[in-house]
Amino acid sequence: MRNELVAVAVGALLTFAGEAKAQDAAAPKKAEATKAPAAAKGKTEVTWWGHAAFIVRTPGGAVIAIDPWLTNPKAPKDAAQPEALDAILVTHGHFDHVGETKALAQKTGAKVFGSFELVNLLGLPEAQAVGANAGGTFQVKDATIHLVEAVHSSSYQADPKGPSQYAGAPLGYVIQIEKGPTLYHAGDTGTFGGMELIATQFKPTVAMLPIGGHFTMGPAEAAQAARLLKAQTIVPMHYGTFPLLQGTPDALKGELKKLRGGAKVVDLEPGKSTAL
Repeated sequence: MRNELVAVAVGALLTFAGEAKAQDAAAPKKAEATKAPAAAKGKTEVTWWGHAAFIVRTPGGAVIAIDPWLTNPKAPKDAAQPEALDAILVTHGHFDHVGETKALAQKTGAKVFGSFELVNLLGLPEAQAVGANAGGTFQVKDATIHLVEAVHSSSYQADPKGPSQYAGAPLGYVIQIEKGPTLYHAGDTGTFGGMELIATQFKPTVAMLPIGGHFTMGPAEAAQAARLLKAQTIVPMHYGTFPLLQGTPDALKGELKKLRGGAKVVDLEPGKSTAL
């Protein structure tokens, strides 16, 4: 099983490297910003691209990508990648989360947020590189972005055949949207007691939680995380992409029922925008 996962990961890395190289060559050196459409009036729209990748559109016109591995096996087929982005949030350095970050930043001029070490390794222009750490807070139009802790590892390979480099501490993100929901993207993580502090400090209404297991929380741990976070809505992610990620939304619902949790599980369809 491990060999199968390694083969899948290496194949994805090689595909990503080839696509990124092609996009680098085609992209202008200084991408001109394109005005992005706002979400439906008074609504925040979230589009899941499979795995841990999301595009968030706010009522104020902010367009934010999170962990944009937009070529993952669960990504919507033949869907056009975003032409305009204000910000790209990267939780950690693993290939399935960095994804097409650099190519998208070059195309859109978006600022890239992540750990100080990881952002430096990406080799972005200074004006676009926002290296920070847990505790940092930034404003992107009507979205206030908070960097919070996660429990995982983080390394980065610029070249799939090269060595891995330390990429700083992993992160999660809380996105407070003016007159809208407060989103929490946990990144890759296990359940940890600090989620209770995240609940107290930020009061997230929607929590995007990994449920696949093996590398992250499984359904039982994610149910405990939901209890700590006190979020009204749970969006499951990071499952089904590889054979090892065996957790399912139905299993999460069952675990929440055992805990008598009141959170609603919203199982998003890749490529379909959902208003929150």
